[in-house]
Amino acid sequence: MAVPLILLATLALGVTAVVLGIADRSGASPHWIARSWSLFVLRVCGIRINVDGEGNIPLSPAIFAANHASAFDIPILFGRLPLSFRIIYKRSLALLPFVGWHLFLGGHIAIDRGNPFKARKSLELAAKRIRSGTSVVVFPEGTRSADASIGLFKRGSFLLAIDAGVPIVPVSLVGVKRVVPHGVFSLKPGPVAIRIHPPVPPRESREEAEALAAEVRDIIVRGCEEPLC
Repeated sequence: MAVPLILLATLALGVTAVVLGIADRSGASPHWIARSWSLFVLRVCGIRINVDGEGNIPLSPAIFAANHASAFDIPILFGRLPLSFRIIYKRSLALLPFVGWHLFLGGHIAIDRGNPFKARKSLELAAKRIRSGTSVVVFPEGTRSADASIGLFKRGSFLLAIDAGVPIVPVSLVGVKRVVPHGVFSLKPGPVAIRIHPPVPPRESREEAEALAAEVRDIIVRGCEEPLC
């Protein structure tokens, strides 16, 4: 029963997000729609979210780096991460009806991973957006994990933090694989935790991006190892 309800909500709110996104180019209205859709999906699926560490969220813009276990990470973060943010997404997603339109109109940032020149330009745009006051969520692994393990972090997100001069906030998503063990069609009710860790300051030099990536990954891994309450 959950899947038909989610599809219906996606269609209805997707149309609404596109209309509001055309009228409101700030991205605020599409973000509100994404949050409403996400909260509906979480409720329908019986996913209970505990958010820990809200006091660690900076008042100024930051990059929030999270581990990536499932496509379900998106509604978890949009629904319960308590701030307005944009995501960096694969440009191929722009081809999806409603989803791609929402991402574009909502001011999210597309990356063409197959074209290094365009990818670099996208990161420059992202740095400019962050400096102007927009926080961004990234998944530094670059792809979803096939199991509960956390892969190596690519340095692109950390170069972005250094270029923008903003801190990185590590975010541990805990328990996602328990509720989505084999993709979204294997969903089952259960608890998930969002653990927001203290911000990690950016490095002075781009040569330090890999060390910054390793530090942030270690924090996220330790957060994922703590048991769910």
